[in-house]
Amino acid sequence: MPSDNLLTELTSLLAQEGDRTTTAKAIAEAIRAAGPYRWTGIYEVDLKKGVVSNLAWSGLGAPAHSNFPVTNGLTSRAVATKKTVHVDDVATDPDYLTALATTRSEIIVPVLDATGHSVIGTIDVESEHPHAFDSAVQQRLEVCAAVLTAFWDR
Repeated sequence: MPSDNLLTELTSLLAQEGDRTTTAKAIAEAIRAAGPYRWTGIYEVDLKKGVVSNLAWSGLGAPAHSNFPVTNGLTSRAVATKKTVHVDDVATDPDYLTALATTRSEIIVPVLDATGHSVIGTIDVESEHPHAFDSAVQQRLEVCAAVLTAFWDR
């Protein structure tokens, strides 16, 4: 479960006036700072256009693919199943779409709309270490995703 500090910070960020890009960047930075995460990205999923777009990231650098088809990468599984995709070693997963060359493990958490029927965004967290994320990290990020539904309702 996320610390009360992280949930409080995310809730505070969502309550602030400001442009969407600045808020997305602050969200990515807050999540990254709350754990031993090397890189965190916030993505928007546009099912009508069939595109996933990076809104903001925090970490070593911009992702190699800032926009890509919703049918590509590990994100495609998160969107199709509406469930978290947790890969301990991306080198062994044929669906992995390289974001950063040194990534070894990745977790993608879908953000669902208020009805729970559609994926509207994702939280993407990466590590340079294999097996970097456990069930506690997954649960923590899933709670964050539930809070972040409000980001897309703004």
